[in-house]
Amino acid sequence: MHKDTTVLITGTRKGIGKYLVEHYINKGFRVIGCSRNKADYEFEKYKHYCLDISDETSVKNMFMEINKKYNRLDILINNAGVASMNHSLLTPLKTAHKIIDTNLIGTFLFCREAARLMQRNKFGRIINFVTVAVPLKLAGEAIYSASKAAVLNLTQIMAKELGDMNITVNAIGPTPVKTDLIRSIPKPKIDNLINSQSIRRFGTFEDISNITDFFIKSESDFITGQVLYLGGVT
Repeated sequence: MHKDTTVLITGTRKGIGKYLVEHYINKGFRVIGCSRNKADYEFEKYKHYCLDISDETSVKNMFMEINKKYNRLDILINNAGVASMNHSLLTPLKTAHKIIDTNLIGTFLFCREAARLMQRNKFGRIINFVTVAVPLKLAGEAIYSASKAAVLNLTQIMAKELGDMNITVNAIGPTPVKTDLIRSIPKPKIDNLINSQSIRRFGTFEDISNITDFFIKSESDFITGQVLYLGGVT
């Protein structure tokens, strides 16, 4: 990667997203982030946008600004996501719409707009976040898991569509990481999930950046349409 490498990460106000911002700034990249609310941190090579990632107008406006300011985008990491751990019979339609809009529609919009910028330079790396809830088919996570299963399918199809443009599209499926996303999940359920892994521990931020680093390196230009689940989940 060159000194002007530009990476866009969604959901950067806290947690995994915030960690990835710092990780790639430390690598010398120019980093752009976004979330619904303002970030409580600043870096010299970091630009933050406040928007709803499922709002097409806001997303298009942000990408127009990125194009005008940097005239390029090299890497997109679709980290933003929401979850609701409810039995299907207890899941309100409003909650279902919010999860689908954020996890699937938001990811799609960012993939589409990013690819439009990336194709100009005939280079791009797109990394989407799915979840081990997809292969494990976890009870109580029907809508969340379904939204992420759709993201996985989106990843694999867009990998085919964008391959001729030298844009790779891959996905990472984290196991539970100690962030706000799992704070409301009962401990027995988390313990059961971790015990279903080959390696029985929580995932870490470093585990995730190890995979994103792998997907974006120049030697990975022949790897696309793949998902890497952490912890030995298959």
